[in-house]
Amino acid sequence: MADATDRNLTSSLFSIGAERLALLGKYHKVLMQGYLQGFVDEGQLSESALRKLISARILWRPDETQPLTLRPQLSELIASMVSDENRRQVNADVAQKLEQIHNRVQAYKEAQFKGDYSVADMQLQRLTELVHDLSGQFEDAIDSLWNRLNSDFGFVGSLNEKIRENERAQQQLRRLLDGLQLIDFNQLIELAEGSSQLRKLLVSRLQHQLSGHHGSLLEVQKRLVALLAKFRQQQSRSLLINNMVSFLKQHPAYSPADYPHRSSVPELFNQAAPIKLKGAAAFDRAGERQRLAELVHDLPKTTPSPSSDPQSATFTALFEDEAVAARQKALKQDVENFYLHIIDRATETPELAEQHPAVSALSYRDEYELEWDPEIWLYQIIADYQALPRQDQRLFRLTNQEAKASATNHLMLIQDIQLQLRV
Repeated sequence: MADATDRNLTSSLFSIGAERLALLGKYHKVLMQGYLQGFVDEGQLSESALRKLISARILWRPDETQPLTLRPQLSELIASMVSDENRRQVNADVAQKLEQIHNRVQAYKEAQFKGDYSVADMQLQRLTELVHDLSGQFEDAIDSLWNRLNSDFGFVGSLNEKIRENERAQQQLRRLLDGLQLIDFNQLIELAEGSSQLRKLLVSRLQHQLSGHHGSLLEVQKRLVALLAKFRQQQSRSLLINNMVSFLKQHPAYSPADYPHRSSVPELFNQAAPIKLKGAAAFDRAGERQRLAELVHDLPKTTPSPSSDPQSATFTALFEDEAVAARQKALKQDVENFYLHIIDRATETPELAEQHPAVSALSYRDEYELEWDPEIWLYQIIADYQALPRQDQRLFRLTNQEAKASATNHLMLIQDIQLQLRV
């Protein structure tokens, strides 16, 4: 099965590669002219030819306002074949591209200062290509990530392989994000200075393109996290099944017990709520009418409910509101005592304030035997901290102790709170 899959994949790659190499040979003059001019003349190609070249990843349009240009990889290939050292990129690193952009800007400014406008136009054209190559580098890497998501995960043989592919894709994603962080637009604004052309090329257009790349990477990251959670869930289920299969192989005579007829059922099976039996009086049985009359006669006499009186109901509601308000006041008082306890510990020995360990909120609750629910207690501590002014919040160091909700759910839940007074 695996050999057949490999043969099909090899045949598909061969046909796609041969078709795209044929496109390069068929439109070689137009492509080479586009390499020399920095853009492709769309009037020399039909609409079907343009669609084929774009879908084959030979041509691309940096944005809607720009003409079609060669892909950065194709430009580097042509430059290496014709020994064009001005365009051949030895290193495709982002830092190297930024350094080349900086050098091109300096050369453009020098040509402008000397009044050599033909050289300045050539340097501006080379600078435009460098900016497009930088953006195209990220676009190709993002396309590679999507291709890995849509193909590589389907051709591996086990869940562990899929998880490893996911980790490699996440590493590539982190490298792309690190590369995007290297682009500092403040430096590019200073580099462009008062030139409107440079500012439009290095700031507005590049920022628009990189914003799109950030959005694409965010979608890739969401897909990776969703796939990883799905793989982890499948892995836990397959592990349970494999362990059950190995257990049955070791114990061939094993048969599940009849759990419904047991007095104590294991918690794993005792998940359903118990069925409550209901009874009703059998009025159709004439022999039991005397017994039914005796039962009705022995029923306790009902007394009018206090809530039937509107005045009594209002009094009860007010009493309940006052009880809730008193309980909330008691909770806030206990939380204030907790904060005062932190301050008192630090002010007793100010020189050793930093050496005092942070106090656990749940440990304090247990030590003083407070009967508040842990979740309500932690929520009130966080609410009081956020209600403090900014300058007062800086006096405390509040740390959340968090834990994942489950192995497949990365939602972080607050388990406890550590509070300490800053010096």
